[in-house]
Amino acid sequence: MRHAVCGSPLSTLRGACHLGLLPVGRPACPPTMFIEQPSRFLRWLYPHALWRMDPHERAVYLTFDDGPIPEVTPWVLDVLDRYGIKATFFMVGDNIRKHPAEFEMVRSRGHRLGNHTYNHIGGLRHGITSYVQNVEKANAYLHTDLFRPPHGWMKWEQFFTVRMRYRVVMWDLVTRDYSTRLNGRDVLLNVRRYARPGSIITFHDSLKSYDKLLYALPRAIEWLLSQGYAFKVFP
Repeated sequence: MRHAVCGSPLSTLRGACHLGLLPVGRPACPPTMFIEQPSRFLRWLYPHALWRMDPHERAVYLTFDDGPIPEVTPWVLDVLDRYGIKATFFMVGDNIRKHPAEFEMVRSRGHRLGNHTYNHIGGLRHGITSYVQNVEKANAYLHTDLFRPPHGWMKWEQFFTVRMRYRVVMWDLVTRDYSTRLNGRDVLLNVRRYARPGSIITFHDSLKSYDKLLYALPRAIEWLLSQGYAFKVFP
């Protein structure tokens, strides 16, 4: 059974027009949305963002948000190396400033880099100018064309402004490894339940995800390999 989170920006989104997420004239939002695999409505809300890659190719795209973190990111890199997998790391600029050695580890091992803002800011609390400035501040370190908004949402005006310069990457499967209500087995089950050809799969190389990653990440990779999936990065 999928989990719904009432009251979150990814679930109810009531009042989205008032908050600037929706332009005038968009229909009212449904009462809930599923988190692990976003609904058609959420995908429609941000047109031309990347939610899923080629559904006819048996490949998945691993992504990691919120790093680099010294206690977590090196371990993730070692797991990926063990299986010969490249992934995309959507990094927070201030974490790069604080942990340059870990940032260099990701870059030097040939992984794809993505922008996750400088301060991991949510779009609803910022106007277009301050939001875009925060994105650009992070990109002074990253020099990438990929962007993922923290929490998976931003105002419509922010989306279209950012999209002028970046490819906005969302997800087809979020593992919810950040949740205090789940354990590693739950995270692995989410992968096994929702992964499909072309899935963009989101993990987090963060402290609050680490205990779940220890169990779930290598087992998820092994299961995906056993199902015949290849691992790709964004072109």
